[in-house]
Amino acid sequence: MGVAARAGSTPCPPAVPGFQAIHRYFDTASSRWTAKILPGEFYVTRHDEAISTVLGSCISACISDRRLGVGGMNHFMLPADSASGASDRWMDPATGLATRYGSHAMECLINALLKLGGRREHFEIKLFGGGRILASMTDVGEHNVTFVREYLKSEGLRVAAEDLGDIYPRRIVYFPDSGKVRVRRLQPLEATAIAERERRYQGDLARQSGGGDVELF
Repeated sequence: MGVAARAGSTPCPPAVPGFQAIHRYFDTASSRWTAKILPGEFYVTRHDEAISTVLGSCISACISDRRLGVGGMNHFMLPADSASGASDRWMDPATGLATRYGSHAMECLINALLKLGGRREHFEIKLFGGGRILASMTDVGEHNVTFVREYLKSEGLRVAAEDLGDIYPRRIVYFPDSGKVRVRRLQPLEATAIAERERRYQGDLARQSGGGDVELF
């Protein structure tokens, strides 16, 4: 059976309101509809579908409440001024607006799951990314890793598993229904393209950090 036929026999589950714009496709390897998220995006679901992304120095938090059957994933990076700044602590006022991009990404994902009925005490959290993918780059990944660990500690949330740091990019596929994550370590040639994409994204964040506030909810 071809891809189109298999996709046709497995209807795409309805997206949670507010997430209809996220690109989804039928993945024949997992026989599931899969949401593909980009830097700065997140996705939550109450169905048996997957969520995928590619990470260099960025971080993805995969969070699910499997008792209820809801889960989601984000993809974020701290702006450049945080990575080169004087503080590693996300709550330190000296860090300024920069690390709030990370806290905003985490709050958005957590709050979306709570709105679906998830409960913090039932969250299973897994973390991925934060690699130093090019030796010539500032180690943004290390700052992202420090941030997400301190953020979750401050929120009283426990990490069930993680694959963070090192020197390689990762392609991850998350299955919220089971809580499993498939991780593939990518080759150096792919790392160059990922690094360029992250440079552009980081530049956008750095420009935004000088022009207003981020609403947290």
